[in-house]
Amino acid sequence: MPAPLLWLGASAIAILAGAKYSNDKQLKESVSSLPGSLDTKILPVNGAIVTCGVYGLFEHTGIWVDGNILELKGNGLIRGISPNRFLKERSGDYIYIACDSNNVPLIQSDAAERAISRLFSYSEYDLIKNNCHKFVWHCISGEDIPLTRFSALNQKIAERFATTIHWHPAHY
Repeated sequence: MPAPLLWLGASAIAILAGAKYSNDKQLKESVSSLPGSLDTKILPVNGAIVTCGVYGLFEHTGIWVDGNILELKGNGLIRGISPNRFLKERSGDYIYIACDSNNVPLIQSDAAERAISRLFSYSEYDLIKNNCHKFVWHCISGEDIPLTRFSALNQKIAERFATTIHWHPAHY
């Protein structure tokens, strides 16, 4: 009986490794500097796109507004939280901001307003179909399309702003 379980575990690891490789390849096409690769700290501004790591496997994203981060929580609540709370119970020690090559945060003029308009509402959370990346993309674009992975969000952001993304640590 243990042998089938070992094969099942090995299969799951292979699938995760393949997804990680695919994710990394897509990221390289739209991102010049991954989170954690730059030292220059950037002051967040309203509407900035932010991210932090989740146990080295995933990234969590949100929109910066008035010293807080608006996010879609795993229970479906759209809320505003402090930067420290954004990092709490996640593996990342830093919050990163999406910037262009001149260290200017990538901001869509009405992203903060869209995020604020959804505060304290619920959106049926689904890791694949309705996650934090979809929420962030909706705030940026107004579009309601599923974005499962961080790499897909990066690709959409890079296309929207016609630039590669440089993820800088936030100075707050």
